[in-house]
Amino acid sequence: MKREERSRLARLLEQDKEEMNEESKRAALADFTRVAAEYFELLGEVGLTLSRSPEGFLVSLDFHAVRVKNFTSLRGRPQL
Repeated sequence: MKREERSRLARLLEQDKEEMNEESKRAALADFTRVAAEYFELLGEVGLTLSRSPEGFLVSLDFHAVRVKNFTSLRGRPQL
């Protein structure tokens, strides 16, 4: 493999780590939405924002909730 080809391949692999493709973003958003719905009564959709930071990425979830779901029915159960 030529040096130029290796360099291009390395750039492509690095870019792949830097960006979240749409399929991955949809899957992550579905998972985060499911977890948020376990703790809150959601109003509207959950938003996911991903941006670069000096340490890697800043990941932000945004959503509105009508109420917090308390787990009072679990008080008698042993904790995991």
